[in-house]
Amino acid sequence: MRKISLVTGASRGLGRNAALSIARHGGDVVLTYQSREADALAVVSEIEASGGKAIALQLDVGDVSTFASFAEHLKIALQRTWGRDTLDHLVNNAGHGDVAPLAEMHESAFDKLVDVHFKGVFFLTQTLLPVLADGGRIVNLSTGLTRICAEGWSAYAAVKGAVEVLTVYMAKELGHRKIAVNVVAPGAIETDFFGGAVRDTPEFNRFFASMTALGRVGVADDIGPMIASLLTDDNRWVNAQRIEVSGGQGI
Repeated sequence: MRKISLVTGASRGLGRNAALSIARHGGDVVLTYQSREADALAVVSEIEASGGKAIALQLDVGDVSTFASFAEHLKIALQRTWGRDTLDHLVNNAGHGDVAPLAEMHESAFDKLVDVHFKGVFFLTQTLLPVLADGGRIVNLSTGLTRICAEGWSAYAAVKGAVEVLTVYMAKELGHRKIAVNVVAPGAIETDFFGGAVRDTPEFNRFFASMTALGRVGVADDIGPMIASLLTDDNRWVNAQRIEVSGGQGI
């Protein structure tokens, strides 16, 4: 029986690549999107064209008040599409970037980072625990910026650091259900994250490439397959780990 993975924020970027990589590994996918429905449906079509099953559901991970309703829609969709009441994997990927020096960060921007990257991860996982099958997997997304510093990223890195701590506690508290929980920390990646800064700004790209042992910045294809591999039995004994995927950035 094919496993079912839910990937948040999968209409583009790393989430899209993770969803497609999971499908290539023989899994089916529930992907969520905030506003880019057409992009999400394109990912669904691509997965279906390769022989898998996928559906797209709208979700704002920064709005905890919608999670209970989302869970009900998810259960209906699981039953309708797969004849199941549970899914096997949760990938907490959705997010955004906001950069400002400590002295200039606005409270509203800070709150949005917390709501999306930490509060959203915490309470969406909590909400979906009854839908997540025993023996399942959770992968949270962090950043290489929790290990190395780049000016202006203090708030973003801090909430991702909170996710890294949360990941260990999730692994501990869900161990009795045989659910493994890990966190993946990408380095600088060429996607449209933060307006495509790393991809589209040559000086940023050169800067991060120069501090990476393998001599370039990452691309989505460096991250999605690694996330997919964490969900397979090949990595069944990996648990409560922070796994940096950065090509050796900042060493």
